[in-house]
Formats: sequence, C-alpha cells, structure tokens
Amino acid sequence: MTRLIIALWLLIMAIPAHADELRPAYIELNQKSQSGWDIVWKASAQSPLAEGQIHLPENCKIKGEPQKRFDQNNIITRFFMTCDGDIFNRSIGLNGLQYSKSDALVRISHLHSKIQIIRLTPNAYNAIIEPEQQSIITNVASTYIILGFGHILEGYDHLLFVLALVLLIPSLRLIAWTVTAFTLAHSITLISTTLGYLSLPSQPVETVIALSILFLALEIIAAIKGTSDQQRLSERYPWLVAFLFGLLHGFGFAGALAEIGLPPDDMPLALLSFNLGVELGQLLIVIIALALLRFVGHIKPKFTMPVRLILSYTIGIIATYWFIERLLG
Repeated sequence: MTRLIIALWLLIMAIPAHADELRPAYIELNQKSQSGWDIVWKASAQSPLAEGQIHLPENCKIKGEPQKRFDQNNIITRFFMTCDGDIFNRSIGLNGLQYSKSDALVRISHLHSKIQIIRLTPNAYNAIIEPEQQSIITNVASTYIILGFGHILEGYDHLLFVLALVLLIPSLRLIAWTVTAFTLAHSITLISTTLGYLSLPSQPVETVIALSILFLALEIIAAIKGTSDQQRLSERYPWLVAFLFGLLHGFGFAGALAEIGLPPDDMPLALLSFNLGVELGQLLIVIIALALLRFVGHIKPKFTMPVRLILSYTIGIIATYWFIERLLG
C-alpha cells in the first residue's frame, strides 16, 4: 500500500496543475502596401515563447522599434517590416519554439491573395509561405480541429472528468447521453465567452473544475462500495450533473482558446472547428476507456471493481491536489 501511495503521489506531481495552459504564440502579418507589413505577435508571459524571436522572410527587415505591451497574461509585440518583393516561397518561423511544448499560429493577410493560416510546431518551427495554399476554410478548419483535439488530450482536468463519467455510468447508452449533455453545456459557455457575452476569472473557474472532478470521484467510490441504499443524484441523473459541470468546463475551454487567439475574419469557423476537435478528443477518451474496462472484465472479471476503485481513488487524489494548489493560487 505504501508503494502504491508513493506511486500515486509521483504521478500527481508529474501532472501539471494548470492543465488548461495551452499557450501557443499567435502571429499576424497584415500587408499594408506592396512592401510594407504590420506584424502583431502575441505570446503568454508565462510561456518560454515570450522570449523567442520571429524568423522573418530573408527579404524583409524590421523598420523602427518594436512596441510591447501587456494584455492580461499575454505579451503583445507590434512592429512594422518592409520587404524587397513578395514573401512567397520564403520561410517564416519562430526561434525558440523547438524548445517548447507549444505551437504557434501564423496568419498572413495579403493584399491580393487569400488569407493563409500556417501552424508551426516544435518539430517544424519554420515553414515556407507557399503561393498556392488550401482554401481558407480548409486551412482554418484543419488547424483549429487539431488544436481542439490536442487540447482535450493535454487538458488533464477535462480528460479526467470524462474518464470519471465513464467509470460512473455502467450503461453505454447512458454514457452517450451524458457525454452529449456535457458537450452541449460546455459548447454554450465556450461560444458565449469567446463572443464576449459571459466572463469569469480563470482562477476560481479552474478551482471549481478541480472540485467537480473530486465530486465525481467520490460519487464513483460511494457507488462501488454501495454505502447507501438510495441511488445518488449522479447515478439517477448523470446527464444533469454532466450538463451543470459542463457549463463550468466551457469557461476553461474558452480560456484556452483565448490564449490561442482566433482569426478575426474567420472567428465562427475557427470556434466551430476548435469545438469539433474537442469533441473528437472526448470521443477517443470514451472509446479507449470503455475498451480497456471491457478488456479487463473479459480477461479477469473479478478485477473489474478493484480497477474501477483504484482509478477512482487516483482521480480523487489528483483532483484534491489540483483543488488545493489552485485555491492557494
């Protein structure tokens, strides 16, 4: 038992407490004249990308001094560059990205051609600006679907919440309805917050999200142990619990999306694509979790309940750690 506790503690310390810190850099290149470009670069002040440098096309140079300002948790840098000729078939990148775990989005608005969205990654931190790009719909949609999908897999608190729902509900059909309710709820607050209709401070939201995961873990443990003759609220109406907590989780998704940034001219498409990516990630979690539980039940039926109990305790301990850490700021 002592070894198990030590292993769980090491696992907790390895998982980031601020699980919503998906913090890519966001770079905009807006062409103002045949040779002049206005550049806006946003990076989180807590991210190593704030110390990175933009790798400009080799035929371009900065004119004047860059202007920096703080906007909430972000550093926004604006400067003007002039280019000798067009920037097609030239490279653009972000030096320092290769040492981070984040991505960077580059939005290029030309005077006489389609808007381009380029996604840079730690493994591909430079890219060639191609003269013939995919349509803006295909480019923006694919970029934000990937970001949404990556966020749910890297956002450990949302991942554990979905896993807890799977552990709580025995029926596949009920799981489907419950995850649908969770999806609908966080989509409402995600869209409303991103469009500016709702707003909540991030720290209280993250704290209560951790508390919601702890609540589910305790509900699962109580259901497995059968400590009450009556069904608990989460057992009778899991879809309602998922919907109510989903409203809160939507603020967490919105905070992540705000860090990424949205292309102003394509905000509805980017928002829809990000949400779709999140749902695909959730679906993957549900399928994997159900497959593993079914596998354990098929190989060793008597291990099913102990495995569910160990997972529930693990989720509860992690959520407790997050709750205390976030409560203390």
